Amino acid sequence: MLNPGDLPFSLEGRLAIVTGGGTGLGFAIASCFLKAGARVVIAGRRLDVLQEAAMRLGRNAFAEPFDVTSSSAAAGFAGKIESKYGAANILVNNAGTHIKKTIEDTSLAEFRGVMNTHVEGAFSLTQAVVPAMKRSGGGSVLFTASMSAIIGMPKIVAYSAAKAAYLGMVRSLASELGADNIRVNAIAPGWIQTSMLDAALSGDPERKEKILSRTPQHRFGRPEDIGWCAVFLCSDAAGFINGTVLPVDGGASIGF
Repeated sequence: MLNPGDLPFSLEGRLAIVTGGGTGLGFAIASCFLKAGARVVIAGRRLDVLQEAAMRLGRNAFAEPFDVTSSSAAAGFAGKIESKYGAANILVNNAGTHIKKTIEDTSLAEFRGVMNTHVEGAFSLTQAVVPAMKRSGGGSVLFTASMSAIIGMPKIVAYSAAKAAYLGMVRSLASELGADNIRVNAIAPGWIQTSMLDAALSGDPERKEKILSRTPQHRFGRPEDIGWCAVFLCSDAAGFINGTVLPVDGGASIGF
């Protein structure tokens, strides 16, 4: 009989950092990582939210406050995690923000804020975590991208630009770090049933039906659909997958 650590989809013995891990898709990813055997550090700005999430997640989930927009603090945060828990084998760049406005109504400050959170934040933390991954023999870096990096969507120019930048980062870093046994990939979620989606579609049945009509599976995704995909991409089962962006959208990006 195989030990848990011998199973290709297992994350037994690994330490993951998930930014934005206290809510939404980050929480779902953390939950699935834990079920796969990993220890998980969930990071975010709000300590109370993180602590409550860690309690819900249970043993081997740890709350550590960190603001991804504080790029200068990334190295200190990475060092703190390594000293308390050991070198991270997995980093999930999931934290983000969203603005829905026309280009005329989007200020430069708002555009920069979205880019800072997604792009500079992910860059800085990845840069800080990679040296420990190299020393420990490798790892996996995962970005939460978006369908908006693949297909055109109106009124989210800042968000689309940030998520499209992720795709370039994934491909460049995968090429650079592959020789160090560090794989870099991204998930591009479709419309996933979260509180954010509920708020966006509240009182707008026409938009809801439009989304479902272009999704071949004719339903919204579940947060765990993203979580289990993240487990796969960070496990040995995906050991030769590097530099890819995997849509998890029920076929919406190819549907008609």
